[in-house]
Amino acid sequence: MEQLVLGIGTRLQHTQYGPGVIVGLRYATYLISFINHGIKEIDKNDEKLEEIIPENLSEEIETHSEIEKSLLKILRLWNGVSEVVPLGDRWKGGTMVLQPGDASLKPKDLPIEVFFHKIVMLRDRLRVLEQQVNAHKVLTDEDKVNLQQYITRIYGTLTTFNVLFKNKEDWFTGEKSSE
Repeated sequence: MEQLVLGIGTRLQHTQYGPGVIVGLRYATYLISFINHGIKEIDKNDEKLEEIIPENLSEEIETHSEIEKSLLKILRLWNGVSEVVPLGDRWKGGTMVLQPGDASLKPKDLPIEVFFHKIVMLRDRLRVLEQQVNAHKVLTDEDKVNLQQYITRIYGTLTTFNVLFKNKEDWFTGEKSSE
């Protein structure tokens, strides 16, 4: 196939990886987010790559903000790209002290920002795991539900750390009570 010169957001089909969307451009390659294989760097001359041209092309107006939201959603789902999650103001510049039960041992000081970053990374990786479980082709629906329940319980266990988050919408949530 001739070298494709396409832009970000172009839908493609790859014979090995299936459908995908261009999320990045490099000199000789595209960064493509594939539905079942995550982000792959593919040569622009790859013979297995072809542009998907919709049969029923209709003019739909999308704003840059809608396109940006769509791309960010794809990146979060398949690349594990983490969003910027703000730490609560009262914790900024703070230190977490881990004090051993044995008074002869030294405590460990850790900047709260470092600990918070690890918590956010954990949350993002759990989200990617959740998406991979849901999209898995071999697992049965029952297996997916069982694994999803474990992931929900993990989120519930992590609610202790919600106090660190600035915004409530970033909090961990576990199972909701049915009351």
